[in-house]
Amino acid sequence: MKALYDVPAPAKLNLFLHVIGRRADGMHLLQSAFMLIDWCDTLHFERRAGGGISRDDLGPALPADDLTVKAARALQQATGADHGVHIALDKRVPSEAGMGGGSSDAASCLLALNRLWGLDLPLSSLARIGLALGADVPFFLHGHNALVEGIGEQISPVELPPARFAVVKPATGLATARIFADPALKRDTDAAIISGFAANPYGTTDPYRFGRNDLQPVAERLCAGVAQALQWLGSQGLQGRMTGSGSAVFAPLPAGQAMLAAPAGWQARECSNMDVHPLAGWAPSDD
Repeated sequence: MKALYDVPAPAKLNLFLHVIGRRADGMHLLQSAFMLIDWCDTLHFERRAGGGISRDDLGPALPADDLTVKAARALQQATGADHGVHIALDKRVPSEAGMGGGSSDAASCLLALNRLWGLDLPLSSLARIGLALGADVPFFLHGHNALVEGIGEQISPVELPPARFAVVKPATGLATARIFADPALKRDTDAAIISGFAANPYGTTDPYRFGRNDLQPVAERLCAGVAQALQWLGSQGLQGRMTGSGSAVFAPLPAGQAMLAAPAGWQARECSNMDVHPLAGWAPSDD
């Protein structure tokens, strides 16, 4: 059994994000299309004896109890595994950006440790563990671009045409909790609208122009950087949109057009979408 793994953790973009209601427990019900992109963190895993879990940060310093550590502990608790691990995390995906970086790290951690510790848990079991860590984690575990509904647990794979995107995060981030707690957040988008995307993503409906992000008006008010980043994309003739519940925005890049250099302090890249997660198939399916 291998004792070392080096694995990627790709970011995602929300092509649209509609808030269609709220459960009695306060959790918001969402409909969205999640798309993998080639902006990735890299995680290094070394199996250790004794059950200890440790982590080094090869990039920006992260909280001691970040989602990778929580994922490793959750997997131990769910299985009784007595192996430990040392994790080295090369963090490249911006934080508080709405790009799913922490959730993707957690998913890659679960997939890698499932192999590294010889657990052989099926994907459905990992997804249950992942959902308790964060609503986006099951998407990264399933490994395909998808329509995502409910609180993140209802995942339907969808095919998307290849495309390039300008993705930019301004200097300031935005915490998810601030947006969802705001009383001005629209919470009653028509749930049926998602059927138009699912039924005809390549015909009259452009999958990269469909719908909207219901969180964007609140985010622009809470974080000036969101509006500034959208204006910056607009100055290049690009129609930008916020992704997820952070401060990053994106826009499809027409063929032959390059993104301008971003302002100082911003994080920006030209990204391509991915058909499947690099670790797709690492956990046994339930079929």
